[in-house]
Amino acid sequence: MSWLALTFEVNAADVEVVSDKLFELGALSVDIHDAAAGTSDEQPLFDEPGEYAGELWSQAAITALFGQDADSAAIMQAITQVLELADQPEYHLSTVAEQDWVKLTQSQFDPIRISSKLWIVPTWHHPPDPTAINLILDPGRAFGTGSHPTTQLCLAWLDQHIHPGETVLDYGCGSGILAIAALKLGAGFVMGVDIDDHAIIASRDNAILNRCDPKKIAFSTHLDTLLTANPAANKPVDKVVANILANPLIMLAPILMNTLRQGGAIALSGVLEAQANEVIHAYRQNIKMEIADNKEGWVLLTGVKQ
Repeated sequence: MSWLALTFEVNAADVEVVSDKLFELGALSVDIHDAAAGTSDEQPLFDEPGEYAGELWSQAAITALFGQDADSAAIMQAITQVLELADQPEYHLSTVAEQDWVKLTQSQFDPIRISSKLWIVPTWHHPPDPTAINLILDPGRAFGTGSHPTTQLCLAWLDQHIHPGETVLDYGCGSGILAIAALKLGAGFVMGVDIDDHAIIASRDNAILNRCDPKKIAFSTHLDTLLTANPAANKPVDKVVANILANPLIMLAPILMNTLRQGGAIALSGVLEAQANEVIHAYRQNIKMEIADNKEGWVLLTGVKQ
């Protein structure tokens, strides 16, 4: 079986009405992207969680997927009418052949080497180095597959800074990859918190997959619950790692600093290089933060609580 992909451009103001019309006409999916993607005019857009600005590219390209027997001429005529255009937009047709989508997705994820002793290994691969610490993950279940630069920056930091028996907080745990890595690297007790229930489920499943001791790792949507579960309850933690985004990290600064013990270390990522100073400023009261590493435009900020 194959499908028909219909692609054309519209003004940003028309995206919503065109998308609705395409679904009304039988579209199976509608993809919206920058019409100038891959050119010098490409316009990156970044939104923080809960702060969608409603901004789109000035000119958007829309690709709608239809059944193979769809009448593309009739579809474009309907789009022309709904937009009240004098001339029909130019469009492009292509065929999307049926594939083994699971196999195709899996082919995009190979084992990732973080260091000589730490690897991320998708569930369908054999560990390249069985003697290393291999984090077994099912990519796609939650953010934190190891393929993103910010996750790799945090993992490399944990690899260098976790000491045996330490307590660690992973704030915004996603898939649980950082929390699991901290435990595997020798932490005594690790806590992972995330506002998303699905992330907590994924983290717990991944902890089981990696044979983590349930007495040494805990995940919850509530930080207070985790701190109570800590064997050293009511005591600040030794390490904090948070791979989120700049605005949440700024808002969370009082909480994260209060949770970290004096002399404890913190690592923050999910921060673009242009946002670093603003995040550093938010933590200045207790922690002298600095850019410790960078990768593909993203930075890792670290510091020690004074």
